[in-house]
Amino acid sequence: MKLLVTYNIPRTPFQELPADWEITFPEKEIMSKEEIIRLLPEYDVMLAIFHAPIDREILDAGKKLKLISNYGVGYNNIDIEYARKKGIAVTNTPKSVNNPTAELALSLMLSAARRVAECNLKIRTEKENMWGTMHNLGIGLENKTLGIIGMGNIGKNVALKAKAFGMQIIYYNDRTEVPGYRRVNLETLLKESDFISLHTPLTPQTRHLIGEHELSLMKPTTILINTARGAIIDEKALAKALTQRRITGAALDVFEDEPHITETLYGLNNVILTPHIGTGTIDARIAMGQEALDNIHHFLQGTPVNVVN
Repeated sequence: MKLLVTYNIPRTPFQELPADWEITFPEKEIMSKEEIIRLLPEYDVMLAIFHAPIDREILDAGKKLKLISNYGVGYNNIDIEYARKKGIAVTNTPKSVNNPTAELALSLMLSAARRVAECNLKIRTEKENMWGTMHNLGIGLENKTLGIIGMGNIGKNVALKAKAFGMQIIYYNDRTEVPGYRRVNLETLLKESDFISLHTPLTPQTRHLIGEHELSLMKPTTILINTARGAIIDEKALAKALTQRRITGAALDVFEDEPHITETLYGLNNVILTPHIGTGTIDARIAMGQEALDNIHHFLQGTPVNVVN
């Protein structure tokens, strides 16, 4: 079995593999599209990464390709329908990304609410002028309403953690009911929530799910958090709403056109920006590699798991 790993990830999970596996890692951080197309015809399995596109041209190059094991839970980087037509299975890593992403969502929520990132920057220039009993006032989480859009595994994890802070949880979801929390329609969630956290996958239906109209329904005190996919929010509409202070703030780990970010956002002090670090812990990176390898083992044994197409 020949495995092509397209991104430089921790090697720990790859230490003890079957003797008949042949693995190729990139010489640099990531393989270029040209490298992948040149090498892929000889490989049975490809380990792809969540932010690198796998389009029809790459899929056509996979003459022997049976499986794409995606390193990440999001798979909008892969043309999964075309892969299916070509008989190529696609898997993802939902378990290993769950807790670190939920942790970051809460970190961003707390930082935005208590103005941690803003104060950290300002105190370096304003120094003693920053201090004062009625200065730098933030918002507490206790008894506030958190609206979760997308109550899957990560959404439920965020809800559990937020409940420990004394928050009231409502959610909007097109799946089944989640016991213990109040399910509402999208308009109700937007109008009632003090904090809104996005945890839905990016699909044609969820692209720009949060646009100018949806932002206009939010309270002026709302804080919006996105650790899902950037294009779920109309980034330019959000930048406009933040500039005009129509909502209090936002905290974004993902963006429409990564690594490019709408220029206006860089100059605003009511938005926190992080470079897609939702799963950015060494523990998570190793666990993601292990889950991606486990997906390959299961597939080869005829007991596939985490197949998304």
